[in-house]
Amino acid sequence: MDQFPAMALLGGQLATGLVDVTQDAEALDSEGFWAVAYDFEGRLTCARFRDVRRTDDRGPSTAPWRGPPPDAWTSSLDRVAYTNGVTRIREHIAAGAVYQANLCRVLSAPIAPEADVMALSGLLARHNPAPYAGVVRLPRHGVEVATASPELFLRRTGRDLASGPIKGTGRTEADLLEKDHAENVMIVDLVRNDLGRVCVPGTVAVPDLCAVEKHPGLVHLVSTVRGRLREGVGWPELLTATFPPGSVTGAPKESALRIINALETEPRGPYCGGIGWVDADRGCGELAVGIRTFWIDRSEGLLRFGTGAGITWGSEPEREWQETELKAHRLLSVASGGPMRRRPVVED
Repeated sequence: MDQFPAMALLGGQLATGLVDVTQDAEALDSEGFWAVAYDFEGRLTCARFRDVRRTDDRGPSTAPWRGPPPDAWTSSLDRVAYTNGVTRIREHIAAGAVYQANLCRVLSAPIAPEADVMALSGLLARHNPAPYAGVVRLPRHGVEVATASPELFLRRTGRDLASGPIKGTGRTEADLLEKDHAENVMIVDLVRNDLGRVCVPGTVAVPDLCAVEKHPGLVHLVSTVRGRLREGVGWPELLTATFPPGSVTGAPKESALRIINALETEPRGPYCGGIGWVDADRGCGELAVGIRTFWIDRSEGLLRFGTGAGITWGSEPEREWQETELKAHRLLSVASGGPMRRRPVVED
């Protein structure tokens, strides 16, 4: 018997009894309930489960979470490298190559072999509840992900689509700057363009722009973009048009991706990808942007977590570094044994 049987807990639905796994997005338009984990670099894992039930609990009981010590975390980019990266992006903006780009870093810490991502997911649910929280556990397929994501990437109900890009983060609403609002509007335009590639002309709209949402320890600016999927267009075309999510890449997206590839030193993996579920029988699904996300790398014996910030011409390098610290602090504290223990060290 596997130490960690395949399962998923997504959208209040507990899925067990793994049937099959594929990397083919066309499966999401076939039949059954699918858990989806889509790495930022493009590796798509779709897992179909036989048994699915609604649940208000945190899934199967597990052994207590055994996380890394608070001082065990290291960062793919230290403070100097990160702030230099912000400066470099501002140079690209000045040269007209890009308007905005997300700069991210991956934090890593050693993890015990018996550590179960399901147990971590339970801790996150208690200490950092999030609207798109979930876990996908497929050890044989290299996917062990727990997310406390506050951000909607795609929601599909029949042919109706919605996306909820987040841009702008602060400890309180008073911390949000004009730069944050401008950045949000910029990314909303990108998301509108992405959805416009697969939606009925004239149906893409923005019913909410720069709404303030409160989450544990911080606030965000969140907008809503809606549209209606064209007939004959399914999940493969929808994902091709919109992935990776605009809020974690930049604008224009292709230019931002080139800059990201040059500046970031480790793959993002599930972080900034898409995590969620699709019910092909009912023609609906919900994918979160994989932020506030942990994943276990068994090959390296590491627990990983990503954090980042959107960089614009108005960005100050030190402030952007502090934003990545703010986003990571609470969650690393939870993963290292409980909320709000002493601040983990995340510099090399």
